Amino acid sequence: MPRLLHREDDEPWVLPHLGQRIVKTTVAVFLCLLFYYLRGYRGQDMPTEAAITAILCMQPYVRDTGAYALNRFVGTLIGAFWGLLLLLLLNDFPSLGASVLLLYAMMAVGVLLSLYSAVLVRTPDASGLASIVFLCIVISFPDVEAPLRQAAHRILGVFVGTAVATAVNVFRLPRRKRPEQVFFLRMKDLAPDRFTHLSGTALMQLNYLYGDGAKICLMSEHAPAFFALQMSGVKLSAPLIVMDGAAVYDANENRYLQALTIPPEDSAPVRERLAALGVSFFIYTIHNDKACVFHNGEYREEERVVLERMRRSPYRSYLEGEIYDPAEIVYLKIIAPYGRIEEIEHSLRAVLPRGRLRRVVRPQQGGDDLAALYIYAHGATMEQAQRRLMETLREEEPSLVPVSVRLRAPYRSERDAIHLLHLVGSAYEPLFFAPKQYRREIVG
Repeated sequence: MPRLLHREDDEPWVLPHLGQRIVKTTVAVFLCLLFYYLRGYRGQDMPTEAAITAILCMQPYVRDTGAYALNRFVGTLIGAFWGLLLLLLLNDFPSLGASVLLLYAMMAVGVLLSLYSAVLVRTPDASGLASIVFLCIVISFPDVEAPLRQAAHRILGVFVGTAVATAVNVFRLPRRKRPEQVFFLRMKDLAPDRFTHLSGTALMQLNYLYGDGAKICLMSEHAPAFFALQMSGVKLSAPLIVMDGAAVYDANENRYLQALTIPPEDSAPVRERLAALGVSFFIYTIHNDKACVFHNGEYREEERVVLERMRRSPYRSYLEGEIYDPAEIVYLKIIAPYGRIEEIEHSLRAVLPRGRLRRVVRPQQGGDDLAALYIYAHGATMEQAQRRLMETLREEEPSLVPVSVRLRAPYRSERDAIHLLHLVGSAYEPLFFAPKQYRREIVG
């Protein structure tokens, strides 16, 4: 059985995770302040430019820190250059600063030159910073002593802050990756419903785990189209379990690796009974590695609402007419009020082969009393799909170990998704020196 990571049911609130970015930013600020303390600065004389730069430059990814540091340094050089030039000009020609209107007009022109210079050297992201640095240097005129020293101190502060932030962000605490683990996550633990995009923070954390080599298999009750809707741009490291365990889909290759379809001898009597009852229904099939959805019977209003919303997706086809092949049916779906669904279920019991088909009822978006009845092959479950996928993956890597990660309580907010992903990160790459009790709490 796969190991399980979870959050307890009775846990009323989960503290936000103390991420590495917070810790590293704190360390970087301390080192910047310590640097100036060792140089003899105290109290009001303590420069804050380096510490502020370190805070701003500390990004989730090292490559982002480098890019931000470069932009900040370029912006500082541009702003300091124009600020120093204006101060030297005012020192040589004091009459220019005698008129307040003329002085402020020159400062405004300096802002223009700072902004344009950043664009000119193809660093538009540094333009705002360049103008801010320029104003910080010249705004206190005429109470400016040693303009060259002031500009040099500001450049030094930015250099110290960027260097410290980059060095701290590159440094990693001793950890050991566990690439043999395959983590199984339910999409309903990462987002409230199938139409909601994952939050930016959750997507960033998920992308980080994928980029770091973690094997994460996402599982959904729905078709692969909803993954494309919720997580565009994510590079998956393992196939997806979709359609409530009826299929395994490789999003990188856009093909179904496995599909557990309903045998024609089982689906035929069910379809005939539904037609005899006058019940319309959707037939979900997999044809040529694409989900194709057919409709049987006259459309009812609730079905049209669902159809209009679903058919906008480019990842599946809604078709009219007869299905291509009865052997390609993955599941049947009936949409109706709960009371009607109960009646249909009761009528189908006479034709549903015992132990061969599985029925699932879920709420259906579009009305408080609306439900959907799904009919799958008996073995189409998440647990069975995990076993089948692990057998396939172990053909190349026999040492792989499955780890199920889920929330026991229903998803409540973005915090739950982030907490769950941090659990995965802690299990995938635990600290070498973490206490044994802490490790047991993390890995179940």
